[in-house]
Amino acid sequence: MENFINQSPFALVLVFLVIGFVFLIKGADFFVEGSSSIAHKLKVPSIIIGLTIVAMGTSLPETAVSVTASLAHNNELAVSNVVGSNIFNLMFVVGVCAVITPIMVQHETITRDIPLSIICALLLLGLGYLAIGDKHNMILGHLDGVIFLVLFAAYIIMMIRTAMKARAEGKKTEIESIEEAEESTQKLLSYPRSILYIVGGAAAIAFGGDLTVDAASRIAIDLGMSQTLVGLTIVSIGTSLPELVTSLVAARKNEIDMAVGNAVGSNIFNILMVLGVAASISPVALISVNLIDIMVLIGFSILVLFYAITGKKVTRAEGASMVCLYLIYTIYIILR
Repeated sequence: MENFINQSPFALVLVFLVIGFVFLIKGADFFVEGSSSIAHKLKVPSIIIGLTIVAMGTSLPETAVSVTASLAHNNELAVSNVVGSNIFNLMFVVGVCAVITPIMVQHETITRDIPLSIICALLLLGLGYLAIGDKHNMILGHLDGVIFLVLFAAYIIMMIRTAMKARAEGKKTEIESIEEAEESTQKLLSYPRSILYIVGGAAAIAFGGDLTVDAASRIAIDLGMSQTLVGLTIVSIGTSLPELVTSLVAARKNEIDMAVGNAVGSNIFNILMVLGVAASISPVALISVNLIDIMVLIGFSILVLFYAITGKKVTRAEGASMVCLYLIYTIYIILR
């Protein structure tokens, strides 16, 4: 596919990029729907389904792109895709939603999730620079990937225990409410159809990831852009489209109280799961620009934490400032 894309007209390459995004997004939808149906039939609690299958499903596009880029030794794209998606989710998606209507921030998001996301970004910065277990620094090696995945498993276990405790105390969790709403509007798939959805979704994700990476690389070459810039802008925005569309729809319905928590949770998943899987399969090299972008992510996360602490919500003015800062950052990475 790579040779075909490299020999195609530039306009056709742009079409291939869009097709790649479509395969990634729809493949993730099919995979999640098939997996959720089987889990429901096996009587798996809704909270566990929400925190594992559904939550991880939203990070499948980023996973596919980063793993494919890592296997193709296109390391700049692997890291910049994750960092760019995190910055876009946090600053642009949440910022736009806050401009539409102020977002209330839950106590757990302020005391647990945002600090944890900052720690994950610091860990990425530290492990990427020190390269534990590798002879050369500036590499996320196999051991670093394993560390991320172990922390990811611990995070999932912690979230499940917290949710199960809340349910035992008679509190309905947000994940359960979402799952029940989905159950009321969707019929569970049969086992054969569920398996077909899972296999077909996985195949679409793999194909979409390969197509996206090849098309993005060709675009970078033709436009004289770095792989890092393409990953931080075109690819990261494309793989974050589901979160953007979902949040905007929720904002129009005044149902975005969890927007900050969802964005932060997605950022934790992207670092621990996406880069954990990518680095475990094939070492991912970092460049100095990646470190700068990670520090920008940390700075933005601290800013959002400040906004959340000062009023337990993100106001319209704060949302507008977040969008402006994202646009300024985008101009900066283009000019650099």
